[in-house]
Amino acid sequence: MNAKLQQQILFQKMNPSQVDDELRHFREGFPFIKIIKPALIGDGIVVVSDTLASDCISYYSDKCKSLTIVKFVPASGAASRMFKALYDFLDDEEMTEIIQVFIDSIDNFAFSTVLDEALSHQGSAIKKLIDQKEYKKLIRTLLHKEGLNYGWLPKGLLLFHKGENDVITPVEEHLREAIAYAVGKDDGITIHFTISPEHLDGFQNLLDELMLKFKKHNINVTFSQQKVKTNTIAVDLQNQPFEDEDGSLIFRPAGHGALIENLNDINADLIFIKNIDNVVPDRLRDETITYKKILAGWLLSVQQQSFSFLHQLETDTSENLIIEIEKFMQNTMCIHFQEEYKHWNIKKKIAYLIKKLDRPMRVCGMVKNTGEPGGGPFWVAESNGEVSLQIVEMSQLDLHDANTQHCVQKATHFNPVDLVCGVKNYKGEKFNLLEYRDINTGFVTQKSKSGKELKALELPGLWNGAMANWNTLFVEVPQITFNPVKTVNDLLRQEHQ
Repeated sequence: MNAKLQQQILFQKMNPSQVDDELRHFREGFPFIKIIKPALIGDGIVVVSDTLASDCISYYSDKCKSLTIVKFVPASGAASRMFKALYDFLDDEEMTEIIQVFIDSIDNFAFSTVLDEALSHQGSAIKKLIDQKEYKKLIRTLLHKEGLNYGWLPKGLLLFHKGENDVITPVEEHLREAIAYAVGKDDGITIHFTISPEHLDGFQNLLDELMLKFKKHNINVTFSQQKVKTNTIAVDLQNQPFEDEDGSLIFRPAGHGALIENLNDINADLIFIKNIDNVVPDRLRDETITYKKILAGWLLSVQQQSFSFLHQLETDTSENLIIEIEKFMQNTMCIHFQEEYKHWNIKKKIAYLIKKLDRPMRVCGMVKNTGEPGGGPFWVAESNGEVSLQIVEMSQLDLHDANTQHCVQKATHFNPVDLVCGVKNYKGEKFNLLEYRDINTGFVTQKSKSGKELKALELPGLWNGAMANWNTLFVEVPQITFNPVKTVNDLLRQEHQ
């Protein structure tokens, strides 16, 4: 690394050795994840029976009021990708089916009333513009700063749903959810949003209004921002550090994997994780609430048994206990043992069992795959010869490999980002989550800056490599619990009306 480059890196308060590693990843890429087979029902994915569901809900209801609970919501992404088709239309006169559906259904969007109000300040109205076929003016008023500025705002601050007497943002929907299932110690409800610094005032202003609306509840909302130290260097297409027009280096946010730092700062017994856009109106929330309690109850019950075994191992090293723990780990926790394990002595076996049991734990809801883009649950071959359950993105796979293709074709489930996490050990101490990452996973993506192409590096995904060495359990959840909003017209789906 030359002196000029090192000086700029230090000026950015970045670690030169970290940047060296990043440049190596650009040059060499990341190794593909080797999947053995998809996780299927009965082979890595649990289907909850009525009896188990009832037991989990009861167990969670008994325990939750003694726990510190946090709902963690990644909410920093801008909504601009939601409106890609609208931006394309502004650049091109061509009327597509997507735009026609948007125009024809404009009154069905929760934001239609405020959009009409914004147009009235310009001496116009939605109906008038549609009658005159001035669709671009209507769309510009929705997206641009002189109107609602929806192209700049994050999803959390957009109007998603119509209530009986009001319109509702995803932030409010998350509060409503939390009130229904995330009430912990001292009747406290804590929700943590990760946001971009430029949107802090907008979130805070909205929360000031909502706190009046929900003042009878003991709600605490906190915010954090992706840490600058997690930014990664950008390179040109020759893998050399990308210099902007003024000669400065470009460091970019490193994707949602960087949020493991934010998650690590939270001191809680139980953490629910769910994306900002996966919300539904009140009339469809019951099943979501039910399954959140099921996931949490399953985690707490498995965690409690794990804790019990760890306490017993402090004084009891009998063969009977070892056999009981092995069966629990294999049958309930889906932990596969190394082939050499059976040849080890008792002392080495106990050390291994403790190491495997004494880790952060997550229970992940999985929905049946209906073609949504994204990752899914697989059995993965580890470098040490072990096999583990992981959430794997398609970009992490060598899709030219025949076995990988076969596994992907046989996969039945999809990751909706519906997690419940236990981040404290059996002594009540918080794990350092940074110790349980797989730093050899990540993504290289192609972007542009000032009209020039560049390559960007994303850290191991929050629910991928950032949690690779957690104890992981997969549970099937119903499709109705997964209702993402990837495009503006997704808000026209029945689940959002």
